[in-house]
Amino acid sequence: MDYITLNNGLKMPQLGFGVWQVSDEQATPAVKKALEVGYRSIDTAMIYGNEKGVGRAIKESNVPREELFITTKVWNADHGYENTLKAFDASLERLGLDYIDLYLIHWPTPKYDQYVDTYKAMEKIYKDGRAKAIGVCNFDIEHLERLLNECEVVPVVNQVERHPYFQQRELQDFCEKHHIIIEAYSPLMNGKDVLNDSVVKEIAKAHGKTAAQVILRWHLQTGVITIPKSVTPSRIEENFDVFDFELTAEDMEKMTALDRNLRIGAVPSEFNKR
Repeated sequence: MDYITLNNGLKMPQLGFGVWQVSDEQATPAVKKALEVGYRSIDTAMIYGNEKGVGRAIKESNVPREELFITTKVWNADHGYENTLKAFDASLERLGLDYIDLYLIHWPTPKYDQYVDTYKAMEKIYKDGRAKAIGVCNFDIEHLERLLNECEVVPVVNQVERHPYFQQRELQDFCEKHHIIIEAYSPLMNGKDVLNDSVVKEIAKAHGKTAAQVILRWHLQTGVITIPKSVTPSRIEENFDVFDFELTAEDMEKMTALDRNLRIGAVPSEFNKR
């Protein structure tokens, strides 16, 4: 496993395991398998409805807590200072943990304009040592600028949609300037077009790897954290098997050239669902 040192000195596994769209029942065997394979970073969220299942897997895995890096998120309906404190307590209880490694705002929901107060509550949680780090998801530059201007703690990560067809380079440049690490969700484009891209397939063939492995390797070599998701044991293993090869400079150039600015998820400035 490769690790990235966050801006507060905490080390985070560069490859993690996501459980979006995984039921609570499915989450337990999937996370147990991931931990068995070697993943140590697990990414969940209140709105996924599977924090209890993730907690069961952690408890049953016998992996020491200090080896794990657990992320969860505050949902849009829980924005606001007091609501965020309550939401954090509830997530902690469902997970069955004493602390969270990384607590994130799930979306800025700019229509309600509460994300600054939400983040200030997270700063308290962080200062109290109940979360080892805090950050955000789906924040555009304008949302990040407000946090940087109005809050004290710089987010350690900004978790956003990112894959070869949607590389978010301007956002990544801004985050790098402010020592915020990009964390890529939907790194394989949810199994859509990019896995069948002829360029990706050609690179995969040259390395004796799958298209998914090449894409994950590309993410790692661009300095981001990434969290592929699967409930299929063989895919969980395949997605982890990316540390025994490197893409060449030419491979990386070809992958960079695939950018189409093709977003498949919601636009952060427009997403206000609660």
